[in-house]
Amino acid sequence: MSKTFPKIGKAITMAAKEGGNDPVNNSKLRLAIQAAKAANMPKDNVDSAIKRASGKDAADIKEINYEGKGPHGVMIFVECATDNTNRSIANIKTYFNKTGGEILPSGALNFLFKRKAVIEFEVKPGMEVEEVELSLIDSGLEELEVEDGIAYAYGDFTDFGSLTAGVEALGIEIRKADLQRIPDNPKDFTEEQINDIEVLLDKLDDDEDVQAVFTDVN
Repeated sequence: MSKTFPKIGKAITMAAKEGGNDPVNNSKLRLAIQAAKAANMPKDNVDSAIKRASGKDAADIKEINYEGKGPHGVMIFVECATDNTNRSIANIKTYFNKTGGEILPSGALNFLFKRKAVIEFEVKPGMEVEEVELSLIDSGLEELEVEDGIAYAYGDFTDFGSLTAGVEALGIEIRKADLQRIPDNPKDFTEEQINDIEVLLDKLDDDEDVQAVFTDVN
């Protein structure tokens, strides 16, 4: 929990800073609070994170992205929320360098990843997936995939709010909703290569400033 709660707290603060502190009218905040509840984050921590959005602490937190090439040529996009950009870049560079990777110039991976809104929900008995798909088109749905009883609704990142609202309007409980960077051409790696890549990914995941990590691993 020592790493999870601060990460979720930053996500709540940034969501409230961006769209207001009312979860009813701020889908991003509402879903960040939902993630906090799933992680058993105390309500006082959630309330403090929301209040922080209107204080000096929120002004100090900056969203910053890093792009890099990891072991065996894997491409990695790292999203951070930090109050100390010098610390953040120093740590990220160290992780890449120690695992045989390197930081790339900003924008280097833009052509390799598409930013998408991704909404996950359970396909319950009696749910007509095709009807759900048709109903969500006007909300920005581009594609709906079902795997092992879980539906994944994809839309442009600019349609995150409308797509989330569209799913909720159908009375469907959302399991997870976030913005993801999806590789255009995912690559295959051997099991040994994956093990090397995971060493770097674990280091990134353990960093308190890192909010999300995306790769082109298939």
